[in-house]
Amino acid sequence: MKNSILFCVCLLFATSALAQQPASPKKNAKRIIKTAQAPQPIGPYSQGVVANGFLFVAGQVGANPQTRQLVTESFEAEATQVLENIKQILKAAGLDFQHVVKATIYVKDIGQFAKVNEIYGKYFISDPPARETVQVANLPGNANIEISVIAVME
Repeated sequence: MKNSILFCVCLLFATSALAQQPASPKKNAKRIIKTAQAPQPIGPYSQGVVANGFLFVAGQVGANPQTRQLVTESFEAEATQVLENIKQILKAAGLDFQHVVKATIYVKDIGQFAKVNEIYGKYFISDPPARETVQVANLPGNANIEISVIAVME
């Protein structure tokens, strides 16, 4: 009985001491990444979000950051603009393509796969991330390609 009472008293003091400690700030709080060097979102989403040691970059299309118009000269020019937009969001978070661990590519024509690889390879020179490429029926703004990435913070 004495041991039970002693245990309850100790538990009461320990609980009281913990309750009086100030709450620590959230170690991995969500942080929004914004840059004028990439197109502004066309809906209720962020260009990038840092959480739990990762940067999640929203899907980017080949829109010019200043005009918000899709680059239409060629598929190659559009795909290059997509990667340049991603580059600027990574840069705004203090990262680069070496930090990317996962990429998702959406294309309207899977026949462009070889061109995608050629352009993509210019940005992911060594140790490329995991990736999938998916053909879709349509993309925002009638884009031909959209890419999203996940990067690890150092």
